[in-house]
Formats: sequence, C-alpha cells, structure tokens
Amino acid sequence: MSLEIETEHSDADDLEAAAGVFKQMRPRLFGIAYRMLSSATEAEDLVQEVWLRWQTYDRSTVSDPEAFLATITTRLAINVLKSARTRRETYIGPWLPEPVDTSADPYLGAERDEALEFATLMLMEKLTTNERAAFVLREAFDYSYAQIAGILSSTEPSVRQLVSRARKHLAGERRTPASAAEQRDLLTAFLAAARTGDLAALEKLFTPDVASISDGNGRTRVSRRPVVGANRVAKFLLAISGWFWNGLDVRWTTVNGRTSAALCQNGEMYGLLTVSATAEGIDQVLWLVNPEKNTAVTVQA
Repeated sequence: MSLEIETEHSDADDLEAAAGVFKQMRPRLFGIAYRMLSSATEAEDLVQEVWLRWQTYDRSTVSDPEAFLATITTRLAINVLKSARTRRETYIGPWLPEPVDTSADPYLGAERDEALEFATLMLMEKLTTNERAAFVLREAFDYSYAQIAGILSSTEPSVRQLVSRARKHLAGERRTPASAAEQRDLLTAFLAAARTGDLAALEKLFTPDVASISDGNGRTRVSRRPVVGANRVAKFLLAISGWFWNGLDVRWTTVNGRTSAALCQNGEMYGLLTVSATAEGIDQVLWLVNPEKNTAVTVQA
C-alpha cells in the first residue's frame, strides 16, 4: 500500500513539474503558433494540443523540455498551416490574418516584434511552410540555426538557406515600415479624411499603389475584391462616406503591435480598421469585419 501511495505522489509531483515547465513556455509556444498560422484562435487550439501531448508523453526520455515543446509546436503548426491554406481557398473575398490583442500582450512572449505586423504576416503567406517556420524561429525568437535544424529535422546549411530566402522575399516586396508613432498619426489623419470624404487629403496620405483590402467572408456590403491605386481607393472612400460612417463610434485599440480603430455600432464592434504604412505613406488599408475574427480584441471605452 505504501508503495502505491509513493508512486501516486511521484506521478503527481512529476505532472506538477511538467505543468510548471509548460506554463513557463506557453507564451513562447503561442507566439510561435500565432506567427505560423496568423490566427489567435488556431494558435490557442494548437497550444492546447501541445499540452495534451506533453501530459501523456514519456517525459523521462526528454533531456531538453523547452526544445521539445518548441519542436512539437512548430511541427504541428506546419501541418495545420498546410490544411489552413486549403480551407482558405473557399473563403469569400480576401483573407486577412486574425488580429491578436497586443495592448495587454496576451501570450505572445516574443523577444522581438518581428513577424507580428499584418503586412509581414500577409507576406509570409507566400513563403513555404518550412521557410516560414525557419524565419519565425530565427527572427522573432532568435533560435540558433543549429536549434532550428533540430526542430525542422534539417541541416544547418539548409536552414540558413530557408531563412535567407524568406528574408529576401519579404525585403523584396515591402518598403521600410513606418514607426508605430508614424503609423498611428497616419491612421488618425486617414480617419479624418475618410469620414468627410476629403479626396485630396486621402490621396496625399497614400502611396501610388495603395490597396484597400476588406475581410468579411461574404458579409453584406463588404467589398470582395481589393481596391488598388491611390485615386481608386480615395474615390471608393468618397463613395461610401455618405453612409458607412453613420452611427459608427471610433475607438482605439492595439492589435499586432500597431494602432487600430475599433468601429463600434450600437455598443457592439462592427469591425477593425487599420493601416499599414511606410515612409512614403499608407500602402494598405485593412478592414477586418468578419465578426468571428474580432472576438478577443479589447476596446478602450
């Protein structure tokens, strides 16, 4: 009987220790999963799956729990991302990343802000799954090439190539981003001009190739195609200024490390509006109006 009690105590102590390790790693695991999947909901589900696997795994065989948990998270994320890309083919209209509320920094656990902004997440959709994983692990969490090679079951030279290709792809498609303060100033100016339909003021804020992208997954009165070009986007905003802003209350929030406007109607959130900006001006106007994607975002009163 005493042996059974000792065994039970030993098992309980072991599980408590395992829970402690997981709790400490959880912010980083969520940060990896979110940057891989661009979805806070899917990242939460994935981290929960990692916990279930960690509970039932023979932990006596694990010499480095942190490396083990990061490996499981990354490999699961690669699998989920492959299936997610297939699911997104049936999405109605443009698909944008699901925002994550960084005003309280919930479970992001990143040492850096890399691979968190919408513009970067959108560009990373074009990378291969292994390029994306290697880039996230290296740029956001500063894993060594040797560590990443172990996680991806690859070699160090191959990982260096993956990271290099990812960097070149992202650098080749995006100008230098504006600072967080500059982005907020541009968003504030944009809102003022958009609500009044000031065509000239809007065009001055935009880069020539600016795109207005709306994610509504079929929601009524939401554009299902991007509007591209400074003049076209300005005219689009002028066209909707007479009705869209009626009854909307604009409040501030912080998602993905940048300021966003929460558009509230009758006390409920209609959607999020933010801009991606560079030194040349606003290059993307992003409308996140799929209700399923904004549930976790907190809004200032």
